Amino acid sequence: MSDGNKSYLIGQTEVAARPLEPALYLVATPIGNLADITLRALETLAAADVLACEDTRVSRVLLERYGIRRRTTAYHEHNAAQAGPRLIEALEAGRSVALISDAGTPLVSDPGYRLVRAAREAGVRVSPVPGPCAAIAALSVAGMPSDRFAFEGFLPAKASARRERLAALAGEPRTLVFYESSHRIEESLADLRQAFGEERPAVLARELTKLFETVLDGTLAELHRRVQDDPDQRKGEFVLVVQGVGEDADARLAEGRRVHAILARQLPPSTAAKLAAEITGAPRKALYGAGPGE
Repeated sequence: MSDGNKSYLIGQTEVAARPLEPALYLVATPIGNLADITLRALETLAAADVLACEDTRVSRVLLERYGIRRRTTAYHEHNAAQAGPRLIEALEAGRSVALISDAGTPLVSDPGYRLVRAAREAGVRVSPVPGPCAAIAALSVAGMPSDRFAFEGFLPAKASARRERLAALAGEPRTLVFYESSHRIEESLADLRQAFGEERPAVLARELTKLFETVLDGTLAELHRRVQDDPDQRKGEFVLVVQGVGEDADARLAEGRRVHAILARQLPPSTAAKLAAEITGAPRKALYGAGPGE
């Protein structure tokens, strides 16, 4: 099949793609299992005048799986300043541009928002082609309140910044969703356990839709131990879903931990715990010795 044919394969069936109106199309692609692609996504990828990919080598696997033999152009964090204006020029010239990330929905934990903002400022239509998203997939199987949730993406790589971020989130009542990498998952679970408390319910979803998919649930302490004890649970890509604080005692304890973390930067641990308990009503014994890394 050539670019001019604008067609793709579903199984052994060749399907012609419909012409696209000029616009920037944000196309969601599978997060692991290549069968999780929508018909509209395939049609859009086959028909777009320009196909922009976060990593052309990764995207090639998906395109070849469905017989879409197209030239691609790279658009990612490191070349956005150069590639972005060229894509905007194509859009302003009346061409259609499809943007895909390595996996999942574009703009979720990637820098594509700059291109969308530039397109809107240029008066170009932006259209979503929805599909897989790791955060939503994990939330759907977590069995935690999902009517209100907060997506926090990746936590900071540096321990001090990560602990500071978690201290600020300790009193959050909404379900929290994090992404994490294999080389930081154990450290992040240890910091979450310290900031949110041993008993906070959580779900760790690993390698979603892939061959070695696992979904573990338990307290933060239990999940941390599972990851420590099983090297396989430290491999792959992770989504961590953490239940928000409850009312009354849980909320006071979470707020106490947050205040204590701030005070402990300048005061001795015992003094910080005493003041944090007085300010928030949290039990002092639960706060004393709760400094980072302990």
